[in-house]
Amino acid sequence: MVIKNKQVRKLQNIKRKRTESAAKHTFRHERRKEETKNPSLRAERLARSVPLTLDRKRTWDDVGSDDENLLGLSVDIERLKRQKQAEDEADKEALENGKEEDEDNDDADEVDSMIMTDSEEENDNEDEEDDEGNSKTRQSRKKTLPTATERATSPTHSTRSTKLDLAPEALAAKFPTLFAPQTTAPKILITTGINSTLHHEAKLFTSLFPNSVYIRRTAHHHAHKFSVKEIAKFASNRNFTALVIVNEDQKKVSGLDIVHLPQGPMFHFSVSNFIEGKKLPGHGTASEAFPELILNNFRSPLGILTAHLFKSLWPPQPDLAYRQVVTIHNQRDYCFVRRHRYVFREKRETEKPVVDTDGKEIKGVEGIKTGLQELGPRMTLKLRRVDKGIQRSSGQEWEWKGKMEKTRTKFQL
Repeated sequence: MVIKNKQVRKLQNIKRKRTESAAKHTFRHERRKEETKNPSLRAERLARSVPLTLDRKRTWDDVGSDDENLLGLSVDIERLKRQKQAEDEADKEALENGKEEDEDNDDADEVDSMIMTDSEEENDNEDEEDDEGNSKTRQSRKKTLPTATERATSPTHSTRSTKLDLAPEALAAKFPTLFAPQTTAPKILITTGINSTLHHEAKLFTSLFPNSVYIRRTAHHHAHKFSVKEIAKFASNRNFTALVIVNEDQKKVSGLDIVHLPQGPMFHFSVSNFIEGKKLPGHGTASEAFPELILNNFRSPLGILTAHLFKSLWPPQPDLAYRQVVTIHNQRDYCFVRRHRYVFREKRETEKPVVDTDGKEIKGVEGIKTGLQELGPRMTLKLRRVDKGIQRSSGQEWEWKGKMEKTRTKFQL
C-alpha cells in the first residue's frame, strides 16, 4: 500500500536504506573474519569478481598463418605464432610418419605385391573415420578456446607488454626499413602545417623526441610553399630518420603526421587531450637524457607496425641513470602517451605490496615502491591512416572507417 504522506514516505525510505546499509556492513564484517582465518576464500572471491569489460571480451579474426593480408585484420600475433609452430611440428611429424609408412609398404611389397589390394569399402571406412576425426578435432579446438566469461575470470590482466619480435614475416618484408635493426640514435625534423600558429606546442615536441629540431614552415606571401614531399626529401638528404608534422585546428593540436624517411610509410594520428607539462599538477622538468620506452598492448599486425614506428622515434640505448620513461599504452585503439620520472623508495605501512599478474606478491621487492612524477606533455593518439609512401597519393595500406566500430569487441591495434 502506497503511503500518501510525503514526509512519512521519506522517513520510511531513510529507515530502509539504513537497514540495508547495516546488513551490508554486518555481512562484510563477517566475511572479513572468515577470510582472515582462511585466505583462500578471499582469493576465490577476487577471481570471481573480475568485471567483464570490453577489453576482456575482445574477439579476433580467425585466419591462417600463411595469409599475407594481415594488416587490415584483427589477429592475435601470439596465437598466430603458436598456430604456425603447431603446423610446422605437424608437418614434420607427417613427413616422419610418411617415411616410416613408405618403408613398411616397401617391405610388404617385397613379400607379396598381389595380396595388398584396396577395396572401395575400406576407402569408405577410412573417409568416415577421417570425418569423425576432423569433427573431434574441431570440438577439441572449441573446448580449448576460452569464452568471454572464462577470460574475464582469469587472473591475468587484459593489457600486456608488446612483443616486437613476433612480427609476421610478410609484414617485415613489406616494410623492411621500419623493421630493420636500429643501431644509431634517430634524428627527427619537426614542423607544422602551412600558416600554423602552434610554434610553442611544436617546440614542446623537441623535448619529447630526443635529437630533434623544429623548423618553421614559412608563411610569407611571396615565399615558396614547400610541400611535404619536398620537406621529406630535404630531411632525408640531411640524414634525418623521421619527419613529424603538427596539425592545427582552432589553434589547438589536432593531429600528428609521422613520415618514416626516406620513402615512408606515413602515419596519420588524430590528437586529443593535449596538455603541456607546465599545466599538469605536480609536474617536473624533463632533462635532455634519452628516456626509456614502454609499449603496452600492441597485439595485432597493425599494432606491431605502429609499435615499430614509435620504437624508431626514440634511441635504442636509454640513459637509465636519469630515470625518465615514456609510456605509450594502447587501449581500445587509443594510444595514451605519458612521460614520467620515477624513483624507488621504501614501502609505507598503509600501502599494498607489489604483485604479479597472478595476484601474488613478488619476492625480492617486498619493501620497495615506485614513485612517479609526470613531466609531460600528455596526449591521446588515434591512428587514422597508414600510407604506403608519402601522403595519400601514394596509396593506403590501412585506413580507419566508421564501420569498424560496429562490432564493439573487435579492435584494430
